[in-house]
Amino acid sequence: MQRYLLAICLTLFVGCASQHPTDTTATSKASTPNGRIVKSKDGTVEGEIIGTPAPKSKFVKLRIGMTPEEVEKLIGRADDTDSHITGKVFIPFHFGGDKRRLEAFYKHEGQLTFSNTNNFIAPNALIRIEVNPKATGISK
Repeated sequence: MQRYLLAICLTLFVGCASQHPTDTTATSKASTPNGRIVKSKDGTVEGEIIGTPAPKSKFVKLRIGMTPEEVEKLIGRADDTDSHITGKVFIPFHFGGDKRRLEAFYKHEGQLTFSNTNNFIAPNALIRIEVNPKATGISK
């Protein structure tokens, strides 16, 4: 009887976990009406750009999908950084990425967000560029 009950619970648990959508594009568009969804050069990473960088801004050189190392080499070290996990860490059997995020803050430029594209690595892809000329360069 216990095995039967366990099998039913496990089936329901896995079935319910697989019903949650993993595509967050719709919520990104709804939460930031002035942002635009952009794919990386190779098409493997989808990201968001909020605002338009000024022609002489450092952010004008950036592209979605760049690594933190490429960004630092191109525009310099961030004034401040912050990192955190996302809710995907708690999804059972989620072996994809976007479990960790790194945010880089640049004074008078804005904020960059990097995410991991693989479960077993640190944040390695630029997924969000938020332009803000009034940025303080300090995480909140």
